[in-house]
Amino acid sequence: MTTIRATDFIQSIADALQFMSYYHPRDYIQSLAAAYAAEESPAARDAMAQILVNSRMCAEGHRPICQDTGMVVVFLKIGMDVRWESTMSVQAMVDEGVRRAWQHPDNPLRASMVAPPIGARKNTGDNTPAVVHMELVPGDRVDVRLAAKGGGSENKAKFVILNPSDSLVDWVLKTIPTMGAGWCPPGMLGIGIGGSAEKAMLLAKESLLNPIDIHELRSRGAADLIEELRLELYEKVNALGIGAQGLGGLTTVLDVKILTYPTHAASLPVAMIPNCAATRHLEFTLDGNGAVALTPPRLADWPQIVWDAAAGARRVDLDRLTREDIATWQPGERLLLSGKLLTGRDAAHQRIVELLNRGEPLPDCVDLTNRFIYYVGPVDPVRDEVVGPAGPTTATRMDKFTEQMLAETGLIGMIGKAERGPVAIDAIKRHGAVSLIAVGGAAYLVARAIRGSRLIAFADLGMEAIREFTVEDMPVMVAVDSQGESIHQTGSIQWCRRIGTI
Repeated sequence: MTTIRATDFIQSIADALQFMSYYHPRDYIQSLAAAYAAEESPAARDAMAQILVNSRMCAEGHRPICQDTGMVVVFLKIGMDVRWESTMSVQAMVDEGVRRAWQHPDNPLRASMVAPPIGARKNTGDNTPAVVHMELVPGDRVDVRLAAKGGGSENKAKFVILNPSDSLVDWVLKTIPTMGAGWCPPGMLGIGIGGSAEKAMLLAKESLLNPIDIHELRSRGAADLIEELRLELYEKVNALGIGAQGLGGLTTVLDVKILTYPTHAASLPVAMIPNCAATRHLEFTLDGNGAVALTPPRLADWPQIVWDAAAGARRVDLDRLTREDIATWQPGERLLLSGKLLTGRDAAHQRIVELLNRGEPLPDCVDLTNRFIYYVGPVDPVRDEVVGPAGPTTATRMDKFTEQMLAETGLIGMIGKAERGPVAIDAIKRHGAVSLIAVGGAAYLVARAIRGSRLIAFADLGMEAIREFTVEDMPVMVAVDSQGESIHQTGSIQWCRRIGTI
């Protein structure tokens, strides 16, 4: 009989979540570095360079890889010979570990959980509750597998029940392009096959916790049907040409993971969940001998990359920008932004639109005339930081607000990540505006360009409040120009064709 003390379990959860927030898994870094070295698309290569540089900066500075520090998902295998020294439930102990991790004074993480899920959706303030899955197994230990899952990739989860005779490969290849780039490729695809609807989703999620090993599999060859399927999907998904950040390129996925479970004779449940560039997962075992001891990776595991933000980029003064200026920008063009811009995400847009619909003025200082808005919810700053990691959120979620924002506020540009949909592109073209992207997964790097930050409206929204940033040489790329041409539409088509000839 092994005794697991609540203090050890809680501290282990907290320490692991902090560790994961700033250290990429070694297998991810090595796989991304190899993809970077092989990449032929300049735009995708630049995006991968930013992700790798950002990753090393976070490892050195112990600050979050991404501003979306994730929803905590925990898989526990609890030995049936384990005795808990605790007056708390397992869920309560996990939540206390999450709370301590998120409120760490040296590295506070961004609280993203809201309750209830419909209606008020008020931020819980400490990122609790976690999503906990428990299994009782023979033994006297507790195996813990942790993930911190970002909303951009979680939002792209897909599920289908195919006929047993249907092609799973065809469904995956048809579905991947519909997911856009909001999941921040290159990452991993987790696929669960079989069981029931909920079992397939759990299999897909848990598969993402396994290490990247596709290159070893390619070298030795498949030993069974599932390994054959992994190799086939890896090759065919990358042949779609979606590329890093959806910009077009050779690598869209770094690995495809598959877990299976027996299912009903009439069904073929299939779930697919992507993991983003901010891959965060860790596993450890508690055996009653205290809290887990985590060994930091070696900085030598990160590739030495010299990334020059200014090379080939156009410098832009946001404080003197006009519609005539932005009309000269081209899709895929790299820009360095300096000056003032406003921030705002889903909740802020909803409030602005409600004010406009009621004919009421916007809050003082929220003047969007000839200005840009950055879709971001930053991490709180520490020490001498102006702002914590502040990478972009998915621009597509703001598409439904775009027409009204452009028509009624004087806004001329937006900055986010991923593609814009047809409704937003039509509005951008109609109003002669532009949409830019910053690299998802490079939040700490982007934050270095932010030299000033002040909260100006909707303080009760927390990380979703409107702020005014003063930026200097903030690296972005033109995603949709004033004529409505989108690099996310042209890039993948171009690279799909090119890959087909390689």
